[in-house]
Amino acid sequence: MNATYRDRAEAGATLADLLRSIGGDPDVVVLGLVRGGVPVAAAVADRLGVPLDVLVVRKLGLPEAPEVAFGAVGPGGLRVLNAEIADRLAPEEVDAVVRAETAELERRERLYRRDRPPLRLDGRTAVIVDDGLATGATARAAVGVARQLGARRVVLAVPVGAPQAYEILLRAADEVVCPERPADFSAVSRYYDDFHEVPDSEVVAALTGSR
Repeated sequence: MNATYRDRAEAGATLADLLRSIGGDPDVVVLGLVRGGVPVAAAVADRLGVPLDVLVVRKLGLPEAPEVAFGAVGPGGLRVLNAEIADRLAPEEVDAVVRAETAELERRERLYRRDRPPLRLDGRTAVIVDDGLATGATARAAVGVARQLGARRVVLAVPVGAPQAYEILLRAADEVVCPERPADFSAVSRYYDDFHEVPDSEVVAALTGSR
């Protein structure tokens, strides 16, 4: 099978074409999810002529099954919990996971934001961008964090995603833009020729270049 996208920049260009109607809107901000979503988001923001920022979200995973999210933490101490899953855990188990993920979130915030002001989304349209949608857990958490940060409207934009995850996000976001939803979806990397692990330096460079 041939990959759908050459790299994350090409994927971002594809999303930008589908988001053209919001180009130039002063209330729009494009938020790249760390780390792989930032190069995609940078291409979207550049083509649409809107600001680029980073949304650092850390998924809260069950201690015995980290891939299963019971919530997320976001900037400024924000916490979004899925009570249906979180209530299965003892309070001390929740606190331990929250402490660990908050520490990593704060490290990344210091690294990526540097002299940027704290992220504020009051009354804005937040376009959350990632490089793909597998389980949808992180994206769903990011939508919840964006709403808590005051976003008036939340759009999720991803180049490719699993159909089941897409259906979940339709119920969470105000709009989901996902041009490729293959029925035999297996992994995001399968749809890129170049799907290298994005280093911190590439994230910082993208954010610096957007100013």
